[in-house]
Amino acid sequence: MRRLMSAVVGGLCLLLVAACGGSGSGGDATTAGEKGTVGIAMPTKSSERWVKDGDNMVQQFKALGYDSDLQYAEDVVETQVSQVENMITKGVKVLVVAAVDGSALTDVLQQAADQKIPVIAYDRLLMKTPNVDYYATFDNFQVGVQQAGYIEEKLGLKDGKGPFNIELFAGSPDDNNTVFFFNGAMSVLQPYIDSGKLVVRSNQTKLDQVATLRWDGATAQSRMDNLLSANYTSDKIDAVLSPYDGISIGIISALKSVGYGSAGKPLPIITGQDAELASVKSIIAGEQTQTVYKDTRELAKVAASMADAVMQGKQPEVNNTDSYNNGVKTVPSFLLKPVSVDKDNYKQVLVDGGYYTEAQLNS
Repeated sequence: MRRLMSAVVGGLCLLLVAACGGSGSGGDATTAGEKGTVGIAMPTKSSERWVKDGDNMVQQFKALGYDSDLQYAEDVVETQVSQVENMITKGVKVLVVAAVDGSALTDVLQQAADQKIPVIAYDRLLMKTPNVDYYATFDNFQVGVQQAGYIEEKLGLKDGKGPFNIELFAGSPDDNNTVFFFNGAMSVLQPYIDSGKLVVRSNQTKLDQVATLRWDGATAQSRMDNLLSANYTSDKIDAVLSPYDGISIGIISALKSVGYGSAGKPLPIITGQDAELASVKSIIAGEQTQTVYKDTRELAKVAASMADAVMQGKQPEVNNTDSYNNGVKTVPSFLLKPVSVDKDNYKQVLVDGGYYTEAQLNS
């Protein structure tokens, strides 16, 4: 299988022209595939990272000799169901799906199974269905550990410092990753909350209290506005656990609207995820504090390798066979390692690693 992964990389080196992803309304198929078409269902173009994911997968599959039908659902479940149905009707050889709602595709995935179309879950686990073959993702529990560990380090909690005020945010309740991110973070933070070194003045510490539907930044901003007006008129907030960069941007907007970000009232520690361009610039500017980098180029390689192996009747490489139960089955998975990024290491990780150029970050 490692030879197969190497073949993916080697094939990519031969790529002369990068293929572009399709839109939520029409999609785009490349033209040089010899092995058939792969259906790629992405949740939305409103998040920069999903655009990168889609484009990277089109490139990887083209290098392996496949056409791609790339579709974005703009976070509308019914749209994604329709898009996947159309892919099945058009006879795709395999489906790669990053779900809008991981539990909402049961019926359409049964249609895929009836047509003997393999399904790879991409970064979001497909729930409550036997009809998912493999899962390509990052170590999602570790993402939360890195976010909370950063707060722990910067506040000096291990050294006994505190108490500090913190508020918690989580991702969308219809995304299984939200549970892993939150549980990973709370494995670090809960002992400090229990001991009183971290104080959640809102008393909102349960996942259902802090979740953010569709990972929406405006929803997070509104909640942060309410938290500040109800709990922090006379006290300052020292840290915010944010699971995603788009949510972090909303949180920062709320904080700045009540005077945070000045010399006399500095912004709290604010975490994030996905190393989106706007948030990396925010980190450089001293606003957002941290993000968790997930190299979508590598994830696309894994997903393409999995799909290619399945279509050749081979066993894809996996490194986790017990963590990701979707309520019906435990899905064999390949987990990539996330990387914590802040102002001190963004050049080494993101620029030297070729994810961004200096010009992009300084524009």
